[in-house]
Amino acid sequence: MAKTKTTYTGQDVVDFVNSYVVNDQKKKDSFQLIKLMQEWSESEPKMWGPSIIGFGNYHYKYASGYEGDAPVLGFSPRKPALTFYIYSDTEKSKLLIAELGKFKMSKACIYVNKLSDININVLKELCLESIKYISEHHECSCRAK
Repeated sequence: MAKTKTTYTGQDVVDFVNSYVVNDQKKKDSFQLIKLMQEWSESEPKMWGPSIIGFGNYHYKYASGYEGDAPVLGFSPRKPALTFYIYSDTEKSKLLIAELGKFKMSKACIYVNKLSDININVLKELCLESIKYISEHHECSCRAK
């Protein structure tokens, strides 16, 4: 079975943002997101894989037997867009996502050009809903809160 690339690396988060993010607005948004997600998750930011800033952790296991660890909340300041790893497929999240603002979405990722394009209060509620969902369905650091 293939090994997942999204594992905790120990890389310094601030060093990553300062060296990886060249766009000044995206760098500012990244540091704001670090502060917000740290507050919302009550977890320190950590690097997962080469470019994901994650908060907390949980263990998942699929019916196929594939399993691994992932951050409870996360984002990556990629060149095309800020990529959020926060969405859980719940009725509340479906209602909230409609109020988020300007974004694109794939199955599990939300793509935003800049934070000013979205409603931060809705982002917070999406994050809290994701934490709740993960804590109810997986073994995670968020249960200790």
